[in-house]
Amino acid sequence: MKSKRPIISKSHTKEWVPRGYIVVHSSSPGTGLSQGCPTVGGDNESLAPKAVIDWLCGRGKGFTTPDGNEAVVADWCTGKVGMTGTSYNGTIPLAAATTGVDGLEAIIPIAPNTSYYHYYRSNGLVRHPFGYMGEDIDYLYDYIHSGNESKREFCDCMVRDKEMANGFDRKNGDYNDFWAGRDYLNDIKPLKAAMLMAHAFNDWNVVPEHSVRIYEAVKAKGVPTQAFFHQGGHGGPPPMKMMNRWFTRYLHGIENEVEKDPRAWIVRENAERTQPTSYGDYPNPDAKPVNFYLTGAAPQRGSLTTDRPNEQATETLVDNFSFSGAALAQAEWTNHRLIYVTPKLTQPIHLSGTPSITIKLASNRPAANLSVWLVSLPWSTNRQAKITDNIITRGWADPQNYRSLTESEPLVPGQFYEMTFDLQPDDQVLPKGQQIGLMIFSSDRDFTLHPNPGTELTIDVGATSLRLPIVGGKAAFSKATTEPATKK
Repeated sequence: MKSKRPIISKSHTKEWVPRGYIVVHSSSPGTGLSQGCPTVGGDNESLAPKAVIDWLCGRGKGFTTPDGNEAVVADWCTGKVGMTGTSYNGTIPLAAATTGVDGLEAIIPIAPNTSYYHYYRSNGLVRHPFGYMGEDIDYLYDYIHSGNESKREFCDCMVRDKEMANGFDRKNGDYNDFWAGRDYLNDIKPLKAAMLMAHAFNDWNVVPEHSVRIYEAVKAKGVPTQAFFHQGGHGGPPPMKMMNRWFTRYLHGIENEVEKDPRAWIVRENAERTQPTSYGDYPNPDAKPVNFYLTGAAPQRGSLTTDRPNEQATETLVDNFSFSGAALAQAEWTNHRLIYVTPKLTQPIHLSGTPSITIKLASNRPAANLSVWLVSLPWSTNRQAKITDNIITRGWADPQNYRSLTESEPLVPGQFYEMTFDLQPDDQVLPKGQQIGLMIFSSDRDFTLHPNPGTELTIDVGATSLRLPIVGGKAAFSKATTEPATKK
């Protein structure tokens, strides 16, 4: 039976060859017909595509077989290379670019995984991607390890069972040297390739912070960069016209002034993905942070306002992973979550940027999950409802990491701790008639581990606040919650 390892998708060939490009596919270490071992973000996965680019540009040697001496020269290459791909295949272009290799002129990473810590952890908390209960980096290693079977045992022993097993610290979830070595933000200094980054704000597999953190760093370097965001899930490239315009400028050298285009392109909630709206940047330059404060009413819904209330009492929730986040958000009365809602919007509100929460809490046990959702209410149960109709953004944290990501410590039951952490970046226009809801709970059955129910989290309501990036700032929010609804 013929091996399936050499089979590679021809989609890029169909898209790009008719547009005047040559398409080259290469396999990452430990996959397909490549040599070596997969490391899931290790240095070899950056150096391998660099070696291919060195060969394309005439600096490296290539042969027809790994142990042969019949040379292959890429004399058809102009010396200008671009890279694109989605998910893991979107990570590889970024990985190659962080080497600073000459000849790599432009990249278009689509939903790339830019930090494996941020893929499997969140603010110190062990967390899995949506739909992959309990998965960790060793599982992903097994999933992609499709290379030569005769070398599997060696790779499994050296990488999965030693380096990974000794490094990923599934017990504490702390950021350590193992994770730092798989975080491309730490390797960004040599990058010089023009970058068009693409991601979805509702990607709960590779969450949007993966692209936003790299986009901000590359922009700060002064390297040409643009961002394309849409409202869907994992994957989704920019429109072909936009991608072709990018590669035309940097690979063909056509002065089409793409670098002068608006920096951010965002698909609005009801638009087709091929029809993004342009903005000066992301986050929206007109967005300003607005602080929101809580008034408790547990186990019912409390309120969320921009006015700091008088002294507040504490409120307690009881962890139970049996209840989904959607069920908790819809519940009028439950002790398994705390929820605080704004007045009903009489006009749309545009959120753009990264929300954050400062929370003061105590646990009755030495460890606890902490989950935060920002939801749009009333919750739509319509079968045709889009995710943006209900979910604004989410975030997770380990209270044991209240001091830092690199060191956790057991909680003293009953003692209050304060921590501040970001939720996932977003850009969303909330329609009039909705309310913004801040929901605080413990175990998120779709993302966190499932401890035995019963852990109690007590929130100091008066010392807890939410910061939202709102286009137009506090004035825009006040106008949208106090003035009568406008007619279209």
